[in-house]
Amino acid sequence: MKTVLNVLIALFMLVQLQAQQKTISGVVSDENGLPLPSATVIVKGTKKGASTNFDGNYTIQAKSGNKLVFSYVGYKTKEVTVGSVATIDVSLKPDGNLEEVVISAFGITREKKEMTSSVTMLTSESVSRKRQRKNKHKNMLTGKVSGLQINNSNGVAGNQTNVAIRGISSSNSNKRPLIIIDGVISSENVLSTISTKDIKSVDVIKDASTSALYGSRSVNGVVVVSTASKKDKRKETALEKDNKLNQLKHLNESYTKIHENKFKIANTTPLSTFSIDVDKAGYSNVRRMINNGQFIPSNAVKIEEMVNYFNYDYPQPTDEHPFSINTEVVKTPWHTDTKLVRIGLQGKIYENENLPAANLTFLLDVSGSMSNQKKLPLLKQAFKLLVNQLRDKDKVAIVVYAGAAGVVLKPTSGKHKDKIIAALDNLNAGGSTAGGEGIELAYKLAEENFSKKGNNRVILATDGDFNVGASTTDAMEHLIEEKRKSGVFLSVLGFGYGNYKDDMLETLADKGNGNHAYIDTMQEARRIFETEFGGTLFTIAKDVKIQVEFNPTQVQAYRLIGYENRLLADEDFVNDTIDAGELGAGHTVTALYEIVPVGVENDYVKQAIDLKYTKKENVSTDNYKDELFTVKFRYKKPDETKSIEMVHVQKDETSEASDDMNFASAVALFGMQLKQSSFHNNSKPEDVIALAEKGRGKDKSGYRAEFIRLISTFK
Repeated sequence: MKTVLNVLIALFMLVQLQAQQKTISGVVSDENGLPLPSATVIVKGTKKGASTNFDGNYTIQAKSGNKLVFSYVGYKTKEVTVGSVATIDVSLKPDGNLEEVVISAFGITREKKEMTSSVTMLTSESVSRKRQRKNKHKNMLTGKVSGLQINNSNGVAGNQTNVAIRGISSSNSNKRPLIIIDGVISSENVLSTISTKDIKSVDVIKDASTSALYGSRSVNGVVVVSTASKKDKRKETALEKDNKLNQLKHLNESYTKIHENKFKIANTTPLSTFSIDVDKAGYSNVRRMINNGQFIPSNAVKIEEMVNYFNYDYPQPTDEHPFSINTEVVKTPWHTDTKLVRIGLQGKIYENENLPAANLTFLLDVSGSMSNQKKLPLLKQAFKLLVNQLRDKDKVAIVVYAGAAGVVLKPTSGKHKDKIIAALDNLNAGGSTAGGEGIELAYKLAEENFSKKGNNRVILATDGDFNVGASTTDAMEHLIEEKRKSGVFLSVLGFGYGNYKDDMLETLADKGNGNHAYIDTMQEARRIFETEFGGTLFTIAKDVKIQVEFNPTQVQAYRLIGYENRLLADEDFVNDTIDAGELGAGHTVTALYEIVPVGVENDYVKQAIDLKYTKKENVSTDNYKDELFTVKFRYKKPDETKSIEMVHVQKDETSEASDDMNFASAVALFGMQLKQSSFHNNSKPEDVIALAEKGRGKDKSGYRAEFIRLISTFK
């Protein structure tokens, strides 16, 4: 009896101990209610820490009475005592009085007082005092930073360099720390190539709470190096380039090659022709890379998609056409000798209940590559947002594909949302990727249930890693070109990273009369499936082309910023068999040109070629001397094959930049900086921030504020 009593007492005490420790979760947001990714949450007085994900969500173990410390760069730290509730949401307020900062989390600045990890800092002054002629790195760091070892294998210069931090327990026998140089994850060999005179500071972070900032890769500590001249000022070494390329190769991501547009002479080439682009994947993908501290490949930077991610205040159309045309000409913010032109389209807005019935087929990738938390699990939650927007007259079918394709839900009315959501919940990832077979089946199902007066669309969600059957970009392009003849439109949604094939998904959307978006968070899913429900699902104009004719008496040269993968031959403008971009309900399209006025000497303008058979006299007459350019638009109604033309003339008038113009300019300038373009005129991230602040405007949704924070983090 005594033994039983002792066991019961022990069990009771164990339950009590377990009850003291509980899971606390919540959302960390800013003063506008927008989530703060990578905010730090720490149990005060302990080494327990966590960081928020892209949606601002966190989870941490704590006891009642513990104090949780919430911090984020540029915001005031906040403490909250854990009580009886398990959900603690926190809103942080901006802190205008940042003092000393240290580098942490891929170069993100943080107040020193907020750092709770064990941090040893080495400044440029101490580096110079320790500089010696031989074995510079070893002597500089070893002996100055406790426990840090840097050695070359076999003592031979050029061989592999080994870096370790003593005193950190790890199952990994080599115990190599995570190395970050100027915000980029790097290798020991890259560290060994940097001269000590170029090192501004070295931070060695070596306690268990580093995982809250850097994740599992920091289990053996973190060495954060900041160079005196910063990475954008010093010449990139071959090893650094190899390291960046290896990062991209390791992620197995692929992007279409982009050759940046150059300036063209208006006298010899007055026409500029291209297809519109409402895709927004480029911006959200770059945002993901910056937030993850990843190397950003130049081909991933699609400036037109970055600019078009944001909405602009264009007026609604007032005539029979489905969109309005708007133009603006200002002085170029980054160059005193040029002008900047903005051409904007605004699609007609329809209330959701007034949109035609939707015949939707979800085509979902459930292959093994989709098992990551940011892929299929996020996909299922995102599509539930769309399901909740459906009306009784809408229908949804679900096709999945892995090693083979199959129908998991036959066409079902939006009235039965629970049935559609249950089908989504039952999805699991595994197997290879028969994308071609899945597309064939999805289109077949969509065609069988085709609604002549409705919106017929396949919504493909995948990381783009097709490897069974029709899988190459060319094969998939031919397949989609054939399928679009059915009148079924295609929306393509990219998920996750690692195996992400942006080039494949962009091709599918372009050839399938649809749009391409990248979803990395639930916040982005809400934008696409709730805020922009109509534009995502309902096309109001297809094959929309733009042709700008510049007046050579006023314009010496011009350059289209972005749209490199959307350029068309001039004669294709009037050819109705040539495919072009689609415009959804409520969507906006913005294009920017930089122009060099006549009479301005500029390094961008090369000497014109002396032509023998073409007259050099300007064909423009006095009747047009006050015109800067004429822009023509061609589009087709969604169910028609003959195009309609619209014309808009821009006078040679320069105005003060509007808020929208300033902000669009800031986004384009940042894109040029990311691409290391030769046209951004040595501008800096600070210039982007200043320009974006001027154009921030009302910013009801907070997306512009998020962009400014992103640049502040990146710089």
